[in-house]
Amino acid sequence: MNLSFFDQFMSPSLMGIPLILVAMLYPTLLFTSPNNRWIPNRLSTLLTWLLHLITKQLMLPLNQKSHKWALILTSLMMLLLSINLLGLLPYTFTPTTQLSMNMALAFPLWLATLLTGLRNQPSISLGHLLPEGTPTPLIPALIMIETTSLLIRPLALGVRLTANLTAGHLLIQLISTATIVLLPIMPSVSMLTMLILLLLTLLEVAVAMIQAYVFVLLLSLYLQENT
Repeated sequence: MNLSFFDQFMSPSLMGIPLILVAMLYPTLLFTSPNNRWIPNRLSTLLTWLLHLITKQLMLPLNQKSHKWALILTSLMMLLLSINLLGLLPYTFTPTTQLSMNMALAFPLWLATLLTGLRNQPSISLGHLLPEGTPTPLIPALIMIETTSLLIRPLALGVRLTANLTAGHLLIQLISTATIVLLPIMPSVSMLTMLILLLLTLLEVAVAMIQAYVFVLLLSLYLQENT
C-alpha cells in the first residue's frame, strides 16, 4: 500500500468516528489543575509563571477595557501552543494543520473584535476604512481596498498558521524518508541528512511556538484597533 506524504494531515478516525476532537482536547489534560496546597509543585509553579508571562505580554499594548479578553486570549495561546508542540511527536495528529479548524478559531474571534468596535466606537472603527487627508477622487478606491483588507484578515490568520505547520511537517517527513533510504546506500550522506533533520526539528519547535504567539498577537492587535 503506497502512502502519500499528505496522508499525515488526514483526520484520524476509529470505527468511522473522527478523533479530531480528542486530538484537540487531549493536550489540556497535560496541564496541572490548581490545588489548595500552600506550596505548589515545580510543574504548577512553572505553568503559573508561563501563564502570567503570556498574559502580561498580550495585555501590555491593550487598554483597560480590553483586559476582559485576557482569559480568552491566554487560553487560546496555551491551546495552540500545546497542540502545535505535541503534533511534532511521532504517530500524532496536528489539528492546526487543518484550515477548517484554524478558520473556525480565527473567524469568530475576528468578528467579535469587529463587532466590539462597531458597538463601542462606530465612528473610529469606520474611520479606519478611510485614512485622513485622502484626495476626493481616491476615496472610493481606498474604501474598497481597506474593506477588502479588513475582510481578508481571518483568512490570513488561518492560512498563515496552516501553511507554516504543514510545510514544516512535510519537510520533516521528506528529510526523514531520505535519511532512511540513504542509510544502507550512503551512510555518510545519511548521517548528514540526520543532522539536518535534527536542526529542522529544533526549528519546527520554534515555529510551533512562534506561530501560536503570532496568531494570538494579531488578534490582540485587532482588538486594540476596536477598543
